[in-house]
Amino acid sequence: MAIHTQQSISGFIATEPRLTYTENGIARFYARFGQEHYRREPDDTFTKLEPTFSNLVLYNASAQRAHERFAKGDSFVAEGKINTFQYERDGQQIDGEEFVARKIGHDTARTRYTVDRTPRQATGHDSTAMNRHTTPFQPPTPPDHQPSTPAMGV
Repeated sequence: MAIHTQQSISGFIATEPRLTYTENGIARFYARFGQEHYRREPDDTFTKLEPTFSNLVLYNASAQRAHERFAKGDSFVAEGKINTFQYERDGQQIDGEEFVARKIGHDTARTRYTVDRTPRQATGHDSTAMNRHTTPFQPPTPPDHQPSTPAMGV
């Protein structure tokens, strides 16, 4: 079976996140995000360059959870896709793009945190998964294998 992959980004939240709702009542998280860039020098040092900025959006329950958990300055990793669009400003058509994240989390390389593993309250389609009986993962233990005859070297 093939490994499922999607586009991903990493960066930092550059503006205070906003939670708004679409005309259809769907939650929408919006923030500007930045990405740092570095140039490797001939002496193997790095020079920090100007960051670049773009738009980050999430929808539905992911938008609400992200708004509760992310603040300006947080480092993150997100999975999703780039959405390109056009809009009009001062009578001119402008091309825009945004990263529409389906999943987002804090960047573990840059963030200290604790993990809460208590199950979420079951709602909607999650209730089936929450009601299933699950057991904690137990890593396999290697068998206690003792050769019946000693190994011989050559």
